[in-house]
Amino acid sequence: METQFGLAHVWSQGDIVTKSVAILLLLMSLASWMVIIIKALDLRRLSAQAKATESFWHSADFADGLSKFGADPANPFRLLALEGREATAHVLHKDGNTKPQLHDALDLSEWVTRSLRNSIDDITANMQSGLAVLASVGSTAPFVGLFGTVWGIYHALLAIGLNGQASIDKVAGPVGESLIMTAMGLAVAIPAVLGYNALVRGNKSVSGKLNRFAHDLHAYFLTGARVSGPGAANVLVMRKGS
Repeated sequence: METQFGLAHVWSQGDIVTKSVAILLLLMSLASWMVIIIKALDLRRLSAQAKATESFWHSADFADGLSKFGADPANPFRLLALEGREATAHVLHKDGNTKPQLHDALDLSEWVTRSLRNSIDDITANMQSGLAVLASVGSTAPFVGLFGTVWGIYHALLAIGLNGQASIDKVAGPVGESLIMTAMGLAVAIPAVLGYNALVRGNKSVSGKLNRFAHDLHAYFLTGARVSGPGAANVLVMRKGS
């Protein structure tokens, strides 16, 4: 005997609007979970790559330090190191280009800072991609579900009015089934909001590590040493190399 309550009954008795709302909520849920899983895996990879920064500074030279980051061309810490090296070589004309250029008006510190900052901005933008989907789902899914609830209650009350029966046993079923849409909206929105907050915290942690590494690179390309704190004991020297 087929049950008269539950999701299956809501789907079978729903009209095109109710079914469209349910499908929309399902698509929003799938999109948010895909973003959460993909970005969580990216954060895990970035956190693992960040651990190689200390090995980089304990390398014999720059080339050996780059090898500690592996061969992944998308490694943001490796990209920062390469960007700093190329910026330094460019402003000092070590790249073979001796023609006067506009950047000659900038000193080495300004040029390296600009190059590293631009690289960090690009990396940060890439890390934040997809978060807009979670923010949109988290803010709109409850209202989409509420719309489905209002629409279902409206039609349930119309049916009750036409039948002329308004007893609690006749009202509770249709209204309760309509409220399922609100629950579905919340079930979609809550993971999206929690995932968004967790990913934002993770991105801030990685961004902090990127900024610290860029600061150390800036000091290295200007002075040949990484200054990690006050005092000469905290100056880590690494020979420059190609």
